[in-house]
Amino acid sequence: MRSLVRMSPIAAVLIAALAIGSPSEKPIAGAATTRLPAHYEMATLSGGCFWTLQETLRNIPGVIKTTVGYTGGTVPNPTYEMVASGKTGHTEAVEVIFDPAKLSYERLLTDFLTLRNPTWRATDSIGRSHRSAIFYHNEEQRQIAGRVKEKINQSGKWNAPVVTDITPATKFYPAEAYHQNYLQRIFAARTCRMAPN
Repeated sequence: MRSLVRMSPIAAVLIAALAIGSPSEKPIAGAATTRLPAHYEMATLSGGCFWTLQETLRNIPGVIKTTVGYTGGTVPNPTYEMVASGKTGHTEAVEVIFDPAKLSYERLLTDFLTLRNPTWRATDSIGRSHRSAIFYHNEEQRQIAGRVKEKINQSGKWNAPVVTDITPATKFYPAEAYHQNYLQRIFAARTCRMAPN
C-alpha cells in the first residue's frame, strides 16, 4: 500500500509561487538571466578589457551587481579563447544591474563615457572583442545613450570624438568563473600575502 504525503496549504502556495515565478519580476532583452526584480534595471557596456571595466563600474554608487561576459556575436556559448580569436564576433562586456532610485541610466552612461577613454577605436589587431559599445535593452535606453554620447562630445571632455557604438542588446553569455571580479580577487590575494603574520 502506498503512503500518502500530506502537504500543508502554506507549502502548496509556496511551491505554486516558485513554479509560476514572481509577478514583480520583468523580462530583460539580451540578459544572461531572463528576469530581473522590477525595481532594478540593467545595462550592458563594453570598452577594452572587461576586467578593468568591471572594476570601474562596480564602484559607482547605485550599482548592485556586475557580471563580465560576451555579447554581440554569432556563436552560441563562446569561450574566452574563442572570443579572443576574433572569429565569433563577440565583444567582452559587462552586464550591470543597478538601482534607478540611486543611479539613473543617464548618470551611469555619463560615468562610463568619462571615467574611461571612449575615443579609442579597437583596431584589427585588437579586434571587435575590445570595442567600446553601449548595448541598449529598450528604446528609452537607446535614446538616452544617444543624448549622453552627444553631450560628452559637446563638452570637450576628450580631445577626440566619442566612438562608442550604440547597438541593440543581444544574448549575453557570462564569462568563465575565473574572469568574474578578477581584479578585486587578485588585489585581495596580494593584500593577504602582504599582511604581517
